[in-house]
Amino acid sequence: MSLELSMHTPPEVPLEAELLTPDRTVGMDSNAVSGIAIQHGNRQVTVGDFFTVKGKGEGELHLEGDLSRVKHLGSGMSSGSLYIHGDVGEHLGAGMSGGKIVIDGNAGSWVGPEMSGGRIIIKGDAKHLVGSAYRGSAVGITGGEIYIHGNVKNETGHGMRNGLIVAGGNSGDFTGVNMLAGTIIVLGEMGIRSGAGMKRGTIISMHPTEMLPTFSYNCDFNPIFLRLMLRALQSQNFNIEDKQITGKYQRWSGDSVEMNRGEILIFRE
Repeated sequence: MSLELSMHTPPEVPLEAELLTPDRTVGMDSNAVSGIAIQHGNRQVTVGDFFTVKGKGEGELHLEGDLSRVKHLGSGMSSGSLYIHGDVGEHLGAGMSGGKIVIDGNAGSWVGPEMSGGRIIIKGDAKHLVGSAYRGSAVGITGGEIYIHGNVKNETGHGMRNGLIVAGGNSGDFTGVNMLAGTIIVLGEMGIRSGAGMKRGTIISMHPTEMLPTFSYNCDFNPIFLRLMLRALQSQNFNIEDKQITGKYQRWSGDSVEMNRGEILIFRE
């Protein structure tokens, strides 16, 4: 039996609900979950003040409603499955190390900041700083996978150290800024200054993009690893054409201020 939470009273200010994860609610019945303390602005409230709770915690948690003012859902989770049926607020899956989060809607900024494992799937759009480091930190995600079927905004993968981020739509400016390792795939258009300050890692774009002058063109080629990744994304309902799998990509090395060890691959029609 899964645990089901349905919002009955939308919050006027953000709710901070980091305790609502499938691993933290294992073994709890509906009454126990209703009594969990969460923060509503500067007041402490309970889950039951905003949600109708049904079922029992057995590692699968469902939340339904407009959760765009609910923050930190899935933060620190290490196992289980979290399904959100609607839009969700900021800091989704912050610092998670395992498990799966699926969003049937849009997400706010800071999706999966500093996560080390697990998988996040968003079927709509996300805002700024997907898979990024928090301000003042140099380390973004160190593992795990983030799949966003829509658009993302600025600084996706900021400080990324490992893992995979996929955007099915467009990305904003500074994609992969200061990244050290890992892979970012953007199936739509990228904004300006992609890869600024990157030390290693790979950024892949399916559309022409303005390159920084600190990147240098190397060659055209068809990387085998990319064929495998794109076929896997096809099976996950991302819009990828066969010519993008078999075609050639321009390889650019950069950032030269960081020894030119990163790469940006751009699909060539």
